[in-house]
Amino acid sequence: MNHGRLYEYTSAANPRLPQVPIFFHNINSYSSDPTKIIPFNNQEELVTEYPATTPSLLASFIKILKNEDIETNVNATSQFFYVIKGKGYSMIENKYVYWNEGDIFVVPNTINNTMSHVAMKDSYLFWVNDEPLLNYLGVIPNVPKFELTFFKHDRIMEKLEEIRIENEKLNLNRLGILFGNKDTENNTKTITHTLWSLFNILPANTLQKPHRHNSVALDLCVFSDKEQKEVYTLIGKDLDENGNIIDPVKCYWETGTIFITPPGLWHSHHNETDNDAYVLPVQDAGLHTYLRTLDIQFA
Repeated sequence: MNHGRLYEYTSAANPRLPQVPIFFHNINSYSSDPTKIIPFNNQEELVTEYPATTPSLLASFIKILKNEDIETNVNATSQFFYVIKGKGYSMIENKYVYWNEGDIFVVPNTINNTMSHVAMKDSYLFWVNDEPLLNYLGVIPNVPKFELTFFKHDRIMEKLEEIRIENEKLNLNRLGILFGNKDTENNTKTITHTLWSLFNILPANTLQKPHRHNSVALDLCVFSDKEQKEVYTLIGKDLDENGNIIDPVKCYWETGTIFITPPGLWHSHHNETDNDAYVLPVQDAGLHTYLRTLDIQFA
């Protein structure tokens, strides 16, 4: 019963928690592996009792060899899937979702949250869910907060080209598609009530200037020219008087690599090659938007 603690205010008002690391997770490291789930687990760095990539999100690669299948089961309200390569389908309760390279779908909590994924070709999926958040809260979801939602690759690219034609000359901070959902259109306008995602194009020989926010980003490099490595993100704490990041960490983009952009840090995207590059960030910004804590700022 003696669990209470009394602290002097200034000694405990801003406790020092482990910082979210700037880490990388590369799909190319698993080219010879069998069908498996490959979590991006920073449990040791974050000092959690459960697997976590960030305090609220867990990201994984799912590798499925042709004609094989694998099950996923998580205690989550939101699951995000992006098809990095391959072709197949997922069974979600009594529904079949057929997917191809470049497709995206998001899944709410279901009766038992068990899904089966079957590959018709060798396939890789990028999978993000909010299980760490629920584990921290010690809760189990019982109400689906949105409907199963699917975005087809061809439609994504078609809409991206429309946006590019309309906006590329405006020198916007980002140039891409924000994914929304009918069930969030009157509030957070995010892909689920906790998750946010953007399909961002970084045109050849361009700079997307620094911005920052309190959500954590899990950035998947969809494509970067492997022959020219000068596509990168700079991440740092402060800006100089010209709006440039001071003493940044330089994160090179490599196709099939995830890197973490920690909360509150400035970050800018740079493409010094003659080819377009693409990145797909997934964040817990749906939750931050609802809490009114996102605090996005532009240099």
